[in-house]
Amino acid sequence: MPVSPRVSRYYDVRRGEDGHRFLDVNVTGFSLLHIPLLNKTTAFTREERLALGIEGLVPPHTSTLEEQKDRTYLRYLEQTTDLGRHEYLRALQDRNEVLFYAILADHLEEMLPILYTPTVGEAVRVFSHIYRYPRGFAVSTEDIGRVEDLLGNVPLNDVRMIVATDSSAILGIGDQGFGGMAISIGKLSLYTAAGGVGPDKTLPVELDVGTDRQDLIDDPLYLGVHHKRLTGSEYDEFLDRFVEGVAARYPKAIIQWEDFARGTAFRVLERYRKVVPSFNDDIQGTGAMALAGVISASRLKGERLTDQVFVVVGAGAGGLGVAMAIRQGLMRAGLSYADANARIFVVDRHGLLMHGQPGLEAFQLSFARSPQDVAGWEVAGEWPTLHEVVVNARATSLLGLTGVPGLFRQPTVEAMLVNTARPIVFPLSNPTSNVEAQPADLVRWTHGAAIVASGSPFADVEYGGERYPVGQGNNAFIFPGLGFGAVISRAREITDGMVMEAAQTLADETAQYGERVYPPVSAIREISLRVAVRVARQAINEGVCAERRIRNLTDAELEAFVRRRQWVPKYLPLRKAADARD
Repeated sequence: MPVSPRVSRYYDVRRGEDGHRFLDVNVTGFSLLHIPLLNKTTAFTREERLALGIEGLVPPHTSTLEEQKDRTYLRYLEQTTDLGRHEYLRALQDRNEVLFYAILADHLEEMLPILYTPTVGEAVRVFSHIYRYPRGFAVSTEDIGRVEDLLGNVPLNDVRMIVATDSSAILGIGDQGFGGMAISIGKLSLYTAAGGVGPDKTLPVELDVGTDRQDLIDDPLYLGVHHKRLTGSEYDEFLDRFVEGVAARYPKAIIQWEDFARGTAFRVLERYRKVVPSFNDDIQGTGAMALAGVISASRLKGERLTDQVFVVVGAGAGGLGVAMAIRQGLMRAGLSYADANARIFVVDRHGLLMHGQPGLEAFQLSFARSPQDVAGWEVAGEWPTLHEVVVNARATSLLGLTGVPGLFRQPTVEAMLVNTARPIVFPLSNPTSNVEAQPADLVRWTHGAAIVASGSPFADVEYGGERYPVGQGNNAFIFPGLGFGAVISRAREITDGMVMEAAQTLADETAQYGERVYPPVSAIREISLRVAVRVARQAINEGVCAERRIRNLTDAELEAFVRRRQWVPKYLPLRKAADARD
């Protein structure tokens, strides 16, 4: 049998003479039971127990995976709080990853809000206080000079997908220091459950550059470094060293930058996107998700994307990412850059983004308006307010990414009815406590006319004897497929065209679900597959595909290629390797 480099320090995936895959394991006994990727708990066969030296260390009954799922789900239902459910699932993941993903696959719609938004926000807040088991890679200011050595300690040799955060802007709750590791872990769980990336191909990363939260610095239980955040050239050097280390250790890896503060997010994306294949989910993932939603909403109105006038509230990474994606979508639909820009109004804390405002940052300038742009508007102050922008710009679409609860008020939403019979209103901020408006209020204020989507899950609204669906604008419809398509194609760069293709795919796939802005979460794995296929095709078309095996495939062949490579949670036989350590 040919020998290949181990994908993990502990095992390799091989095929037997019958063509079936098995795991060639070089660790046995008690140690084997503490490796989540290998541990089957009660499902080891009698032959495996004997060969691997675990007889007597597990109960005598050999369970099927179905039996294990039944037992585990019953225990899950006994948890009394969402945070308790989150902790239970994370503990399961740290004990037996196949079982964890098998449970998640069966109950994805139910468990997604527990592992991801909104519950993950609470898990981030208390991360240092509930920490139990090491997972992922943490590099701090104390050891960045040895990042290559530290990466050498990671037991995975073929990582393809990395989610890295500096935790400076987690969801809508800000600087969370080392707690942001929970976000990286959660995102990669979705890469596997929804996208099909094997768990042994993923690596969550915390870039611990410090925290500006004095309460964390003063907390003796806080697990990160206890000093203020790096800034300027020291910060840049930190990230340079990390990127260099990743490129050397994992040359085929994609990096997803996650939850960076708004100015830093754009700078990091532009600094590294052509150095290593990488993208920023808050900018590009959120933008693609929102673009897909407004394309679908325009279709429900019987109109085109180019018929809409957009007000995007929030000029951070998420808000500007949405504005940029909508601009690209309008240009893709045939408008010039100038005409596309003219249909997008960005509102921040001062009001409409305008030249001359204090603190305007470079990445905001392309959306800043000049005085002639608002000539003739009726405004009371120096800068047009959100309400004044909606009225004077004749907005048909309102999207919120501010993290300010209740920001969308009834008079402003009602004013949109003058501009359009069916206003598009997306309060997209996470977690649920930060949403700009309650979907039920939006439906009531517009007498059922509004097309509503939110960032966190909300139940459909009952109003006037009718049911109004509330779409969930969840980045999980975008990033798992975008990342998996980049992995499949071994993309040398994550291009804007690939991100746009992900958005268009989501919009196209949503059309089959009737009066919905987004598909049901239960369809997320199949949606991710479709996104991955078209993203890989776009990488081929743009000449950034390094995977030669797919360059000349037909669309049907490419889909079959991607589907075969989606990881499925099932146990493989374990065999003791010739060089196994007893």
